Amino acid sequence: MAKTKREVESEKLREVIKTDLLDQLDRNGTVGKYYADLVEDYMSLWDAKTKLADDIKERGAKVLIETATSANIKTNDSVPDLLKVNAQMLKILDSIGVKPSPIGGGENSGDEM
Repeated sequence: MAKTKREVESEKLREVIKTDLLDQLDRNGTVGKYYADLVEDYMSLWDAKTKLADDIKERGAKVLIETATSANIKTNDSVPDLLKVNAQMLKILDSIGVKPSPIGGGENSGDEM
């Protein structure tokens, strides 16, 4: 099955983020398999976050739940899960001592906003 344009763009973005995190570890002098593994953990969470965000975009923040006897609107389970995943991602970034840089990289790119 061919990948959609969105999937290809997401894979490219994933690689840019992973490379940037590993580069920041190197620039900070933070080396070792433990830290590289934490980056892999971060990227796994990034994958989960992307899927959760896609679900929210597709189904909305509230969803209709129909049973045999009733229909109710409830919060999409992806909403609180997304918040938890984001919190864990921030903890990993904090523990490895890096800050995410904007796509397009460069040390001065954050000053142009």
